[in-house]
Order: sequence, then structure tokens, then C-alpha cells
Amino acid sequence: MNALKRFDHILARIEGWLIVLLLWLMVLLTFVQVLLRGLYTYAHLQWANTTLGYMDWSGPFTRLLVLWLTFLGASLLTREGRHIKIDLLSTLLPEKWLPLRELILASACAIICAVMFKVCLDYIKMEMEFGGSVFFNLPSWISQVILPVGFALLLFRFLIRAVEQGIEILRETAS
Repeated sequence: MNALKRFDHILARIEGWLIVLLLWLMVLLTFVQVLLRGLYTYAHLQWANTTLGYMDWSGPFTRLLVLWLTFLGASLLTREGRHIKIDLLSTLLPEKWLPLRELILASACAIICAVMFKVCLDYIKMEMEFGGSVFFNLPSWISQVILPVGFALLLFRFLIRAVEQGIEILRETAS
């Protein structure tokens, strides 16, 4: 479990840095687009419009970065136990049952993420066969690799949570 915890910690650091990098990239690209549009619209500078024409890829790229940020953020929040939780049982169950509830929920979420991972892999395979291209003539499946990667990250985090809860339950029953 120590090796998994170390890997989880290293992965969280990488995810954190990627989130910072991608967020800055999104802000920078969006700022440059807005600035160029303003220069063309209000200052009537033709070079700004020409430059915007060369940056037509930045809109779809920014939307793709939003998807990456969403999955990376969801993975980090799941690691910290701060992901969205919608359940009524936590308010109805007695305190001693909460670890079991956490184990069941983490296991169910891991199963759902595993299914979604498989579905996304199949989708990527279909995109590889039939898909078109996105900006810079890159195959569209490359832009969608975040889907299985994101669900794999979430699966990993929910599995760790399930194992931790299982260990906690075993400790409580042993004592």
C-alpha cells in the first residue's frame, strides 16, 4: 500500500502542475484572442484580423483544455474526498456505519469508472477507424484520449478509497 500511496502522491503533484499549466495556457490563448478581436474591431488593425485567422485552432484547443482540466480536477478532488457526493444515507445512518457506506460508495464508483473506461476505449477505437480530424489535421481520437485517461485516473482514486475503507473496517472489527 505504501508504493500505491507514493504513486498517488506523485500523480497528484503531476496533476496539480498540469492543471496550473493548462489553466494558464487557456487564459493566455483566450486573452490573446480577445485582444486581437478588440484591436481589429475598434482600432481597425488588419494585422490583428490576419493573426486571428492563423489562430483559428485556439478555440477548439481551449475547449479541449477545459475537458482536460475537468478530469484532472475531478481526480484530485476525488483523492482528497472532496468530490461531489449525493447521498441521503450519510444523514440517516449511525456514525459506526459510515465506513461501510464509504466502502460501498467507493466500490460502486470504481465499477462505474471501470465501465466508462472500457466504453471510452471502445469509442477511441471507433474514432481511430472512422473519425475525422481536429485542428492542425490531427486525428480526432488524439483529442479524445482524455476520456479513457480521465476515467482511469478516477478509477485508480476510487480503488484506493475502497481499499483504505476496507482496511479501516477490518481494523475496527479486529479491535
